[in-house]
Amino acid sequence: MKAIFCWSGGKDSSLALYNVQQEKTYDVVYLLTTLNENHKRISMHGVREELLDAQANALGIPLLKVWVKEGTNQEYEQQMERVLLKAREEGVTHVIFGDIFLEDLRLYREENLKKVDLKAVFPLWKQNTSELIREFISLGFKTITCCVNDQYLDEGWVGREINDQFVKELPAAIDPCGENGEYHTFCYAGPIFNKSIKIKTEEKVYRPLEIKTEDCTLPSAALTKGFWFCELVENDQ
Repeated sequence: MKAIFCWSGGKDSSLALYNVQQEKTYDVVYLLTTLNENHKRISMHGVREELLDAQANALGIPLLKVWVKEGTNQEYEQQMERVLLKAREEGVTHVIFGDIFLEDLRLYREENLKKVDLKAVFPLWKQNTSELIREFISLGFKTITCCVNDQYLDEGWVGREINDQFVKELPAAIDPCGENGEYHTFCYAGPIFNKSIKIKTEEKVYRPLEIKTEDCTLPSAALTKGFWFCELVENDQ
């Protein structure tokens, strides 16, 4: 069955795609990523478009880019629907996500896909996140934190490699996979890539939280003051 993979560029996406490729139930014909049109970066993660392109090239899967400018749910849903309808015309029947246990997010995704007659697939659903992060590391994936939520983690956690030491040092209240939005990652090597992406870290930047009035539904909105981002760039040397 033809499928689109909803690709964030991080560890959960990478592990979910690995599982899909191993099971061989779905033929992933596109990666689907939402980017901010103003900054040319992956939404929420803050990763540059050129690094996303490098991932797609290393994966050997073409990209579908959903561009948003205003950042509202309405804009996102309209742009996403336009891209998905075009993919459905090409025979795509399923959309695959790396979500693990957020019930409201799963329901939101499923309801939106019903509008365009597509079905959602969640390869990692309800799996133990402590086991998932250990599996991710043991498989040889390489990833780095590109964004952390200051409600949970401070500046020192952004720009760090995800390895056994990282997991060991995580505070007890933090989900090992950052499933509650504690941190986001960029994956640059692993068994799904035909080559590693050479990157280097540059400055760390703090961005205060910006929420559109109509979108103030996040339970952590009142506690999160902002996010730390680590600038990642390709290392040609």
